[in-house]
Amino acid sequence: MDIGIDSAGIVHMRLPSTHALSAVRLSIALAVAILSSRNDAQAQVSTDIERAPTLTVERYTEDWSYLSDPALRTGRWTEPFKYIPLNQARSVYLTTGLEARSRYESFRNANWGSEPDDDYLWHRLMPYADIHIGEWRLFAQSIFSTMTGTDRPKTPVDTTGADMLQAFAEIETKVVGQTALRVSVGRKLMAFGTGRLIDNRYGPGVPQAFDGVEATLLASTRQLTTFVARPVDTAPGNFNDDPSQQQRVWGAYATQWLQPGQATGIDLYYVGLRDREAFYDQGTGKQRVHTFGGRFFGDEGAWYWNMEGSIQRGTFAGDRVQAWGGGAEVAYRFLHTPLQPELGFAADLISGDDDRDDSTFGTFNPLFPRGKYFGALTPIGPRNLKLLRPSLTVHPSVDVAVSLTGTAYWRESTDDGIYAMSGAPIRSGKDSDARYIGHQLELAAAWQATQELNLSASVSTFEAGAFIKDTGPARTLHMVSSTVNFRY
Repeated sequence: MDIGIDSAGIVHMRLPSTHALSAVRLSIALAVAILSSRNDAQAQVSTDIERAPTLTVERYTEDWSYLSDPALRTGRWTEPFKYIPLNQARSVYLTTGLEARSRYESFRNANWGSEPDDDYLWHRLMPYADIHIGEWRLFAQSIFSTMTGTDRPKTPVDTTGADMLQAFAEIETKVVGQTALRVSVGRKLMAFGTGRLIDNRYGPGVPQAFDGVEATLLASTRQLTTFVARPVDTAPGNFNDDPSQQQRVWGAYATQWLQPGQATGIDLYYVGLRDREAFYDQGTGKQRVHTFGGRFFGDEGAWYWNMEGSIQRGTFAGDRVQAWGGGAEVAYRFLHTPLQPELGFAADLISGDDDRDDSTFGTFNPLFPRGKYFGALTPIGPRNLKLLRPSLTVHPSVDVAVSLTGTAYWRESTDDGIYAMSGAPIRSGKDSDARYIGHQLELAAAWQATQELNLSASVSTFEAGAFIKDTGPARTLHMVSSTVNFRY
């Protein structure tokens, strides 16, 4: 896609395919909606595509048991699907739901011109059923996914055909006072904190599931989760997604909430990873790492903040791992100002390896992070990186959000390269001493048309810095996306 602005300030776009024409139609509809619509959506919408536009990402955390009381029903058409009693005593009930999503992405000058232009459509259907039998539950969610419009090889995040995304059994019982123990066994989506280390990869075509065991102690002001699992390796065929034989992950994640409502609190965590074939700019090898970290977060109406840091120790290909990573994000919302503008600022600092020839390895491994880590269209993953990211979000109405985000990227170490979200090296650091990677500008908009239907679109450019110019083609990267997401 070509994007240009003439002297009159008019934006011109040349679209390469029928998929892109569909994206523009969605963008036009979205723009009209932003200017003119009002509807019954209740929550203020976000342009963050890693966050479910309504309800939850995992779906199993939703509690619809209150619908057993007819007085609490509103008459919404979805309510009969959310609480279906299966016995006269109503101790056994079924909850059902669905996500249907299509997402278009276009990349011109991919990898700053070193790869062919690419545009494609992701489609997915994710129906689920959740049966509650007293303290027990059985949860199952399937996925039907496909990808069209591209000639490149498909990756695990692109498509998996038809498969089971989640399937687990769970029991929850009281142990002491109001403290409960919840244990689940099977395949499920997992996410902790802001998804810096363990996340469900909601944004791309196929979410990341895990096969394993999870146990959680829940109290009114604190929570402790322990888990042992293997990530699920997705494959393009049907019903052939199996637990990884290459990777295994385990850990403990504790949260202490500081105020009622669970909006402010402190996290402490440990996550271990074994990878039989980890790959970096320095080469491939076996890796075992232990990550220790903490997070302080809060949301008090006008102010929002999130601060997190971690250290990583272990071994990689016989070398000692000494890595670290951290980030901070703060935002202020002008709640009583027209458009309710929100000013945000984020910074990240993530270690890279500073000497290829010594016995210490310094590249931080983010394990299984968010699928769209630094924005809706980000080509760089969280390894060997420094960045600054200011943002402005406005809300023309309660159901519309428009955001403008700028991000500047540097290498933390000039002896290490840069990496994709998958962890694959995309530019080696061997041939350049430059730190500056480049800067990205992204404009995004989202409209919650109804409680079930969300439309979003974004356009982004990434101008190459000195490091990109030193290591290969350095054209400006142009990216466009649009999404239609229906969920109930």
